[in-house]
Amino acid sequence: MIELYSSDTPNGKKISIMLEEIGFSYKVIKLDLMKGDQFKPNFKKISPFSKIPVIVDHSNNKEAIFESGAILIYLAEKSNKFYDKLNKLKIDQWLMAQMAMVGPLIGQYHYFYHFNKGLSEIGEKRYFEVTKDIYKVLNEHLNKNKFLAGESYSIADIATWPWIARHHWHDIGLKNYPNLREWYELIARRPAVIKGYKFIDENSEIPKP
Repeated sequence: MIELYSSDTPNGKKISIMLEEIGFSYKVIKLDLMKGDQFKPNFKKISPFSKIPVIVDHSNNKEAIFESGAILIYLAEKSNKFYDKLNKLKIDQWLMAQMAMVGPLIGQYHYFYHFNKGLSEIGEKRYFEVTKDIYKVLNEHLNKNKFLAGESYSIADIATWPWIARHHWHDIGLKNYPNLREWYELIARRPAVIKGYKFIDENSEIPKP
C-alpha cells in the first residue's frame, strides 16, 4: 500500500492519476497548504523542501519519495507501465520539460494572475506571455504526435495534463489550440484520469475546453 501526501494541485493530481492508471492501492493524506501543513517537522522529514506530493511505499520498507517527477518514474518502473524503455529518452525529455518549464512557469502565472491579480502588472504580463508560448509549443508538437513522447501515452502526459486542466484560469483559450485541445480531451476521457482528478474532492469535475 502507498500513502500519498498531497493536496488538490496539478502536482498532486499527477500522482493520484498515475496511481489510478497502474491500479495500485493508496491512501491519501491531505495537507492543507494554506494552514502550513507542509512545514510541519514530520512532513519535512520526508520532503526536505516542504513540497507536495510525497509517497511512502509500505511494500518497499516504507521508502519515501519526494518530487513528482521522481515519483512518476518510481511508479512507472515499479509497475512497468507508461515508461517504455525503447522510448525512454523522449519520455524523459518531455517529463523534464514539464518539471522545468510547464509547471514552474504556469505556476508563476497562477501566482500573479489568479491568486494575486493586480499585485504586479509586470508579473502578470510576463507570465501570461510565457504561458501562451507554452500552449503554442505544445500545440505545434502535438500536430505531429498523438502524445507528448510519440504515439503512446506516458508519464510525460500524466505530468503535463493537470497543468493544462487549469486552462480556465489562464484566459488564453484552449479552443484556440486545436492539437492541444484534442490531446487534452483524449486524456480527460480516461477513466483513471477522471477518478484521479477527484482524489481530494469527489465533486470536482474536469474543466471542459
